[in-house]
Amino acid sequence: MSNSRDGGGDGDGGGDGSDGDGGDGGRGGVVDVSGVGGVAGVGGDLRDEAEALLRRLAGDSARLREDQWTAIRALVVEKRRALVVQRTGWGKSAVYFVATALLRRRGAGPTVIVSPLLALMRNQIEAAERAGIRARTINSANLHEWEEIQGEVAGGEVDVLLISPERLNNPDFRDEVLPKLAAEVGLLVVDEAHTVSDWGHDFRPDYRRIRTFLADLAPGVPVLATTATANARVVADVAEQLGTDGGADTLVLRGTLDRESLSLHVVRLGSPEERFAFLAEQLPKLPGSGIIYTLTVAATEEVATFLRSWGFEVASYSGRTEDAERRQAEADLLGNRIKALVATSALGMGFDKPDLGFVVHLGAPNSPIAYYQQVGRAGRGVDHAEVLLLPGQEDRAIWKYFASLAFPGEEQVRQTLDALAAAGRPLSTAALEPRVDLRRSRLETMLKVLDVDGAVRRVKGGWESTGQPWDYDGDRYARVAAARETEQRAMLEYETTDECRMVFLRRQLDDPAIQGPCGRCDNCAGAKFTAAVSGEGAEAARAALAKPGVEIAPRKLWPTGMSALGVSLTGKIPAGESAETGRALGRLTDLGWGNRLRELLADGAPDQPLPAPMLDGIVKVLANWGWEQRPTAVVSIGSHTRPRLIADTAHRIAAIGRLDYLGVVEPVVSEQRQAPRGNSAQRLRQVYEAFVIGDDLAVAIGANQGPVLVVDDFVDTGWTMTVAARLLRQAGVGGVLPFALAVTG
Repeated sequence: MSNSRDGGGDGDGGGDGSDGDGGDGGRGGVVDVSGVGGVAGVGGDLRDEAEALLRRLAGDSARLREDQWTAIRALVVEKRRALVVQRTGWGKSAVYFVATALLRRRGAGPTVIVSPLLALMRNQIEAAERAGIRARTINSANLHEWEEIQGEVAGGEVDVLLISPERLNNPDFRDEVLPKLAAEVGLLVVDEAHTVSDWGHDFRPDYRRIRTFLADLAPGVPVLATTATANARVVADVAEQLGTDGGADTLVLRGTLDRESLSLHVVRLGSPEERFAFLAEQLPKLPGSGIIYTLTVAATEEVATFLRSWGFEVASYSGRTEDAERRQAEADLLGNRIKALVATSALGMGFDKPDLGFVVHLGAPNSPIAYYQQVGRAGRGVDHAEVLLLPGQEDRAIWKYFASLAFPGEEQVRQTLDALAAAGRPLSTAALEPRVDLRRSRLETMLKVLDVDGAVRRVKGGWESTGQPWDYDGDRYARVAAARETEQRAMLEYETTDECRMVFLRRQLDDPAIQGPCGRCDNCAGAKFTAAVSGEGAEAARAALAKPGVEIAPRKLWPTGMSALGVSLTGKIPAGESAETGRALGRLTDLGWGNRLRELLADGAPDQPLPAPMLDGIVKVLANWGWEQRPTAVVSIGSHTRPRLIADTAHRIAAIGRLDYLGVVEPVVSEQRQAPRGNSAQRLRQVYEAFVIGDDLAVAIGANQGPVLVVDDFVDTGWTMTVAARLLRQAGVGGVLPFALAVTG
């Protein structure tokens, strides 16, 4: 399954607008904060000066909250390390912008903000500029500007420098830029600090590099960490990492997490079709513009396409969306030119729209804490916002997939460390894949953790072993996994609870100031939305979700380093040995076909003939294929787990299309389906000699003219189909058109 787990930042600007408290790091119009960079202060008393700066930032009615002032004083006067855990919209960014201005006036170096999303960086830079604070960013999207920006920092022309956590371990940045920053920085800000902790719901290993940055800071440099989503365990962990005395010296400021503008609802509908219809029929009634969250990348496209067919102006947004398209989608939502942005968690923390009127979840996140964070995008600058959760039957399967990406077992970790040590030189992630059976994203995450732990080091050319001893903390990893399971159970409880929903969420975050029910949610005030849809809406949704067909892109290159596994394949796959672009009935992550395909292809599901409704979908896929040359025959790929399903599908396709069925590419080892979630190199090694063209099939191929349709149950890494295509092409087949019931991503 595929989803974008790229996390994000809070991006909040300031007060909630209810009483003028708290300030807003930049919503008060263009303000020239004169004095930044060394000019005399506004007044003799520091609080008066801070209040005056805040009014310039946020308007004449703004005044500091007590905890904001406490944090600013701790940073500017006491030079302390502080952790601020406050709800979205409270004004955390006002703290670091005011503190920056005060410190810069007193001759301090620039503020460095570690911020986890480009979208959030854009919000923060715009807010800083409106406040008259000179802000720049160094990230992967502006490599051509790095040298210029570093010169501006060295020349004292930059007040705030924003960097992504990934920059902290980029070899050039880490070795050339970071030491100079650590020596010059006047204030370090860690935004979305819960991601520092592996107990946090959105842990990002790169954030752990901040510990090294902290250790290199000059004595007396203040540090501020901020988040809206940290329970007591995460708070203690982050405070310990920030502090110099086991966390005892970290100032922790926690406030109430109630959001008075949010009205929380759960609407339970029986099928994806009903949820789609409900969404289309209720969308016009929801206030303003908002965000519709889905759990997978595929679902963002499905939902957006369906809503556009109903005439709604919507856009999709995920980790796969190009940066320019992301920027345009963000701008369109900010400008209320679209009704909704259909997004994965890629938009979870990095977007700031004060008047966002609603947040709808089509599928539940795997944690009440993550859910609170995402719904916190709404209602920050308006009195009322609607929040709806539409849970789905596929939610648990998607949670299970995400859980499978947890830190690997000790054997795989040791295998990686041994491979790096034996190499005696840096190895890229691609070069490690033949040596370690982990998918690339999981391998990279593991390497980042090992880097933070000191066992490996990222260098030019890849990764190298440090030779330092390293212990596998299996007990901690098990406790983290257990915590994730507890969070999932709590999310299921949230869906069915009859208590106040806001109280439930606040308790999950260990809110110290819970006093009573919110009076606004469906359990407190009564259901505002009913689980009912029109027959017309349900039929339209059913038709939309029943549309079959997904492209299967052919593999073009053999994985790097296959010779280390005894496989003599390298470079580009020759055109005469490759497959064409294929088709599948659907994705396992689809909300339409996905549920049926997951049930059919689940581990332990009985091997059975093709269900009749799926044959109708296959016929539509084949009819709409648009191939340059129609296939003349069908071949199936042999299987030890689903031989009946695959063979029956191939025979039915042959019969309907009046094509010859030539036979089966036979499996020759009983373990050919082992470790289907392995990385490309390992999977290719498994299947490279796992199939054979038998004599009967070879004879049938010799008598066939034209391309063949090759049928399998599902395509994951794509190497089974690639190897089968190579064998068939070598046996004389003129072209291979892959067809599978499902693709995994």
